[in-house]
Amino acid sequence: MAIAGTSINISGLSCSRMKKILIVIVLFCLPAMAFNQRVTLITIDQLNERIGKGRDTIFVINFWATWCSPCIKELSFFEKFGIANRAEKLKVLLVSVNYKSELNSAVIKYVKKENIKSEVFLLDEKDQQEYINRIDTSWSGSIPATLFIKNGKRLFFEKDFTFDDLQTMYKSLN
Repeated sequence: MAIAGTSINISGLSCSRMKKILIVIVLFCLPAMAFNQRVTLITIDQLNERIGKGRDTIFVINFWATWCSPCIKELSFFEKFGIANRAEKLKVLLVSVNYKSELNSAVIKYVKKENIKSEVFLLDEKDQQEYINRIDTSWSGSIPATLFIKNGKRLFFEKDFTFDDLQTMYKSLN
């Protein structure tokens, strides 16, 4: 039997010993797999497709990075906002603009540490200026930045938000 590139001769193992080994492997691998599933690579086209499927949903899309202090400070407000409005037709999407190479070392590590429940994505685009222009032509590229979308209407902000700011903006969209 081969597990992650390692060969194990199972002919001399008892059934109970083999069960113990399998349990250890499963317990070791499951947490890593669960957290990897919580941060998904996404392109702008995929993001637009995701938004297009929720025509009656208000989307609050926050662009952030693990190295951005104001971003990290406001993420807890987005989490609280999403939880407070979970019964509504509202989706909070957190889109990290970290480098793709930082997926495991920074983004997943942060999501795990902070136990983030919102949908988290890592933007998978090569040309920064192109994706900035596609999100909003007024965007200078600074973060934090947030895009509110309801019924095709887009409101874009290059600023950090508090929980009360998010609630006020949400109420103004309804």
